[in-house]
Amino acid sequence: MSRPGALPSLLPLLLLAALAATSARAEPYLAVQQGFKCTQCHVNPTGGGMRNTFGDVFAQTLMPMKHIDTGQEAWTGAVNSFIGIGGNMRYDWTMTDVRHQPSANQFSMEQTRVYLDASMIPNRLIVYADELVAPGGATNEEAWAMYWSASHDWYVKAGQMYLPFGFRLQDQTAYVQQVSGINMTTPDRAVEAGYLHGPWDAQLDVSNGTAGGPVVGNGKQFTGQLSFVQPIWRLGLALDLNNSAASGRRTAYGLFGGLKTGPIAWLAQADVVVDHTSQESLRTAGGLLEADWMISQGQNLKLSAEQLAPDLSVSIRRNGQTRWSLVYELTPIQFLQLRAGIRYYDGIPQADIQHERLYFVQLHAFF
Repeated sequence: MSRPGALPSLLPLLLLAALAATSARAEPYLAVQQGFKCTQCHVNPTGGGMRNTFGDVFAQTLMPMKHIDTGQEAWTGAVNSFIGIGGNMRYDWTMTDVRHQPSANQFSMEQTRVYLDASMIPNRLIVYADELVAPGGATNEEAWAMYWSASHDWYVKAGQMYLPFGFRLQDQTAYVQQVSGINMTTPDRAVEAGYLHGPWDAQLDVSNGTAGGPVVGNGKQFTGQLSFVQPIWRLGLALDLNNSAASGRRTAYGLFGGLKTGPIAWLAQADVVVDHTSQESLRTAGGLLEADWMISQGQNLKLSAEQLAPDLSVSIRRNGQTRWSLVYELTPIQFLQLRAGIRYYDGIPQADIQHERLYFVQLHAFF
């Protein structure tokens, strides 16, 4: 977790990456391909956000198709021995084609984030911030302090943070992200305890349950996750109990797993959410099946199928929605990625808005 100074050459970085071979890269499918946990490359043990030193090493050596020589110095995110910085920028071109409506296309800034971590006691005590600076005004997404045990197998974290629930996908519009309401657009003020030992990975959070909004009443949200990780497969369970809403309470269940078969990494997740009110209970479900084919170093082809059931008491044929995605990802050089894809939405026959095609090209710069 410490951030050592810039290394004098890339040779030690290459040797480190080749010998350690313990990196889970920027997305869950990459972690499945490598057989490791999120904490291998991220400051946050539950993944997402700032990369640690090894994550930066990987981004310069084994992730891109070609490495551009930067001379004697290599980027590690280190300002000094105690302070590190990082960031992400995603800029999009999209075209939306809805049935019986004129198509529309636009350029847009999806997000620009800046990360900062301060390791006052290296490998033990860390303060971290994730600031969304664009589009619009600056917004704090995460700000927490974390204490690691001496053995590095448990930690305690407190502040504003993303709650753990299933895979932390790059696409925040995925149905499983929307059904649970727990994603990287809904951080909450919480306390988290984590346990990482051998193949086991577990987190338990107690939060306000308002996604950063004002607190109503005395209820709290309890979120737990347990994963078992092996070199070629993993399986996890997630549970969320939210008693903070004035209108009722919410219970969410998640089952997720991954499997590596040669160059293809498979991800699957299914979530069921029950919203309880004084009059009735509404059950909603979402599912994801994704295949990622690593064509070669720096090239990935992603195919995903998703299902959304807004009300499980009604036949999926009558109110269900599906979404298919095909995405090509190219990382030509270190810290730069190009993504191009198409998404096809299908739903209720008479609802034009549920029959949509989305085409996009994205520039992703990260450091």
